[in-house]
Amino acid sequence: MQGRRPLRLGLVQLAAALLVACGDGADAPYLELAGGGFVLNYRLAEADYGFVVRVLRRLPEGSVLEARFEDPAGGPPIVVRQPARATRSQYVFRTPPVRGVVAGRDYRVELLLLGAGGGVALARLEHAFHADVDQTVLPVRPPVVGPGYQRAPPGS
Repeated sequence: MQGRRPLRLGLVQLAAALLVACGDGADAPYLELAGGGFVLNYRLAEADYGFVVRVLRRLPEGSVLEARFEDPAGGPPIVVRQPARATRSQYVFRTPPVRGVVAGRDYRVELLLLGAGGGVALARLEHAFHADVDQTVLPVRPPVVGPGYQRAPPGS
């Protein structure tokens, strides 16, 4: 029986270390950026951009995630909102199709975690995505239509 005591102590220490590593502390970040960037879809003749965030600790009940994307065309920020859900481990944010993407330029995004009812900002992430390709590489009109790769009729 004495040989099991160090094993139990080791398991208790391991469990404590895992709880600390889970980031459930009051000052641990809620979210982290997992990736993102621009998508230039030649088939649809469209460009958009977005990102993915991972949840690091439980989001407050009733909170809302609000992403603000810089508009490449120079307009006001593009805002995308999603309610926080206890069962979700990640969130994906994407813009609708955008115009004016210029190669070699950074485009700023901001993610806010807003308290219940869209109130006070509880957390903020900021990042800039770099455009490596200019949007002028896309055709003016989609070269194909429908779910397959059928050529678009002339003049469409």
